Amino acid sequence: MTLFGKLDDLDTKSNENQQNKKITETEKTKVLIIGSGPAGYTAAIYAARANLSPVLYEGLQPGGQLTTTTEIENFPGYPEGTTGAEMMDDLKKQAERFGSDIRFGMATKTDLSKRPFKVTIDDKKIIETESLIIATGATAKYLGLEDEKKYAGSGVSACATCDGFFYRAKDVAVVGGGDTAAEEALYLSQLCNKVYMIVRRDVLRASKVMQKRVFETENIEILWKHQTKGLVGDGVVEGAKLVKNKGEENEVDVDIKIDGFFLAIGHTPNSDIVTDYLDTDDTGYIKTLPGTTKTNIPGVYACGDVQDNIYRQAVTAAGSGCMAAIDAERWLAENS
Repeated sequence: MTLFGKLDDLDTKSNENQQNKKITETEKTKVLIIGSGPAGYTAAIYAARANLSPVLYEGLQPGGQLTTTTEIENFPGYPEGTTGAEMMDDLKKQAERFGSDIRFGMATKTDLSKRPFKVTIDDKKIIETESLIIATGATAKYLGLEDEKKYAGSGVSACATCDGFFYRAKDVAVVGGGDTAAEEALYLSQLCNKVYMIVRRDVLRASKVMQKRVFETENIEILWKHQTKGLVGDGVVEGAKLVKNKGEENEVDVDIKIDGFFLAIGHTPNSDIVTDYLDTDDTGYIKTLPGTTKTNIPGVYACGDVQDNIYRQAVTAAGSGCMAAIDAERWLAENS
């Protein structure tokens, strides 16, 4: 063996040792919940009340997407409305009241090949769990404009069903040309004065049925071959700067006055760390047995937006969190 070969071996062993050193602790639990938000916190409430002493890791965004929503008026039990952050804080406190162990940290790796399942937290700690509830949610896709961050919660939204109510009798824009964008535009058309659909191409990708409905709705105007350059407004969205026929000879800037800017270009389920083990659809949403939260691996459950590409509402996420905890409780009773 050459000197370089020996050095390479030493480097390899050094790297392996360094990786092994990262794992400083191993812990065992009956129920581990990864992800917070309505699904994760509700699962924790039910699991704790069943004396399962659940451990929940909140992820990078404690409370999930809802913490970026300024006002919520469609969640039962809040007649005067509330903010996303306040509601998530209420759910968290309720889960802790019954004994849930809620921690800040992110699941970075999983081994679901056998029980106990192993979940690595922050590349430092391994949790061995008899059952696993995945509530990691989904992330809305954005255009990548700085203005989207600037006006988040002040005119920019990725959920018409959640926020459309605040734009009654106002003018809004929906970005996208697929079924989701068509559905969002049709929903908003019932509430708003005018709905612009900003479509990058000269055709819609939506199904023929959805296209027909959009074309027949008088207060929806499709802006073909338009792309968004930015948003304007004093503290809140008051307009959008667009470009038509970008890159062509007849390229032209277009300004529209709007009060709301809705992204409808899809979501990305946060399922990367389990896709080696769990069945997912083409987009990455975890598949569950209809009417349950059961995945293809007994003892592993998925709830909330990571497995729901249809409703994506706080109340449905909470409901599925309840289901996941009950599914886990019953499975543990039969298999412990």
